[in-house]
Amino acid sequence: MKRVLFLLLAILPLSGQDALSLRDAVQRALRQNPGIQAMQQREQAAGYRMQAARSGYLPQVNYQEMVQRGNNPVFVFGALLTQRQFTERNFAINSLNRPDFVNNFQSLVTVDQVIFNAGRTRNTVKGAELGQQMEVQRTRAEEIALMQRVADAYLGAKLGEQALAAAQESVRSAEADLERAESFRREGMNTDADVLSIRVYLASVRQQAIERRTQLEIAQAALNVAMGEAEDASFQLITPLIETAYEAQALSESQQAAISRRPELAQALSGVEAARLGEKTAKSAYWPEIFVRGVFETDRQEVLNKAGANWFFGGGLRWNLFNGMRSQAQVGESRHQLAAAEADQRQATAGVRFEVRQAWLHWNSVRERLTLASATVAEAEESVRITRDRYENGLSTVTDLLRTESALLGAKTNYLAALFGQRTAAVQLEAARGTLDPGSSLFD
Repeated sequence: MKRVLFLLLAILPLSGQDALSLRDAVQRALRQNPGIQAMQQREQAAGYRMQAARSGYLPQVNYQEMVQRGNNPVFVFGALLTQRQFTERNFAINSLNRPDFVNNFQSLVTVDQVIFNAGRTRNTVKGAELGQQMEVQRTRAEEIALMQRVADAYLGAKLGEQALAAAQESVRSAEADLERAESFRREGMNTDADVLSIRVYLASVRQQAIERRTQLEIAQAALNVAMGEAEDASFQLITPLIETAYEAQALSESQQAAISRRPELAQALSGVEAARLGEKTAKSAYWPEIFVRGVFETDRQEVLNKAGANWFFGGGLRWNLFNGMRSQAQVGESRHQLAAAEADQRQATAGVRFEVRQAWLHWNSVRERLTLASATVAEAEESVRITRDRYENGLSTVTDLLRTESALLGAKTNYLAALFGQRTAAVQLEAARGTLDPGSSLFD
């Protein structure tokens, strides 16, 4: 009856939890993680920057309204002419020298269009396009990193669950050993020292169980944060921590895939192109700018009456001949920025190749560790069975029994760690290759 009640109490908390697979966790993180959402917003902002840059190809239309009042002779003379209100009596000497106050309500519509600026507008547009591409690549890189973090946290939580279960199993085994030793002592087959040794061992494995429970809670909180959930959210993790059938490609093929797929390298290449455009833009300051301008103007003595209208159209050229060597300094700066961007690209390529090599070697290492750890668990379990039989028949000491049980707990812990390492190493290698995506079989 007690066992049934215990099982019910263990199941009831899970009934209110949402089932969560590793794939669901990854997809939830990509939707909800604040870091990803921020980068997506920056992508949108970059799109508007590109739209703003393209406006340089279009004419700029401005409307201006001014109210003026004065008796300055030149102002009055010009205002009356533009208002089409000038009469013969305004030629009187006294009117010319001492005119009355005049109001002028002026409306201006201006249209300006750049015809030539040595490619400055074109380079600005291309730079904005590259900026948007870099934001997309930056988001993709963060998505890959986030998927890896979610996988590590999810599998870490599963590792915590199973490590806690192994520790609890060791606690139950030690409790049974203690009960058996106390029974033997009552029968005169054991000493107090044997019982005390088992009690010390029991305290040790209970402490390990407490540590495993804490590690599990931390891993679950890390998973929740990565998914953009409340850190104390509760989920039932349903993807088991089992061996993956993933097979890695050869190192050279993996490195080549990374060079063509890693968003960081695409971002570095875009940075080089942006630096080249910056150099071209700086050099365009040596060339003149040609523009045309059209103006439509109305001038009125009153808001709606006594008005005159006029227009004019013209073209012009602006050519800076000297600006304190600023243009030359900007060209020099842009050249060094280009050289720095090219060096950054080389450094990024070398870094990616190293990351792939490191992940590939780690993958092969954990595969071998998993094979060894699996065989060790089987051997440790058999050793405990034999030693317990011998102990019960008085052929082994309690020290032998505790040593084998401790070795079994260590073997199980190492096996779980090797399982975790194999799964996370596969994810790490795919992330290093730049091929990790939400549909990957590694999330099954």
